[in-house]
Amino acid sequence: MVENSIASQIKKLRNSRGWTQSQLADKLSVSKQTISNWETGIKVPRMGSLQKLADLFNVKIGEITNASIGDNDDSNIKKSTNIIYPLGDKFQRVSIPLIGEIACGDPITAEENIEDYVEEIFERPVPKGNLFALRCKGKSMEPTIHDGSIVTIREQPTVEDGEIAAVLVDGDNEATLKRVKRQGNLIMLMPDNKEYDPIILDKDNPGRIIGKAIHVSWSIK
Repeated sequence: MVENSIASQIKKLRNSRGWTQSQLADKLSVSKQTISNWETGIKVPRMGSLQKLADLFNVKIGEITNASIGDNDDSNIKKSTNIIYPLGDKFQRVSIPLIGEIACGDPITAEENIEDYVEEIFERPVPKGNLFALRCKGKSMEPTIHDGSIVTIREQPTVEDGEIAAVLVDGDNEATLKRVKRQGNLIMLMPDNKEYDPIILDKDNPGRIIGKAIHVSWSIK
């Protein structure tokens, strides 16, 4: 299995340096549990983490993956958050982490939360701030955002009324995309699709805004 191959290689490389899992975690700025998950095959490092491991151990990524991922061409590896690639005078391409489930208490772009990396093209200048991407699920934001679309989010704790925000609702570990409307002490998360009901945030159903939607890549299904 690919997972077991990568797991054994990470453990082998770590042991070759005489490092504990905690020491390796500190060097990579991840949790000890993340290292443990990699070495037991519970989770596979994302491409950005594979590059960091390769750099740290001064090896090629193929020595960690045993050439099991893609064609093992390092130039195809998306390396880390918000890497900007030149694309002529008017546009730039940015590698952005695609967030899946959001682990409680972790920073949004923590390793545990990253599902993959996507590349998005922006007109210059690239939006400032910490960017991440979400995959829209469902039809509540149609026709503005279609099911399966990739939405780029700029991390911020608040948005203006009428803007589309990524919101974590009452302990959910996946963010919902809705327009924010304030009404007294309530926050209403409004769908664009009139067939869906709004979500009301209050003391009994709390939530928090994690970012503002700034870009949509239309999905083709």
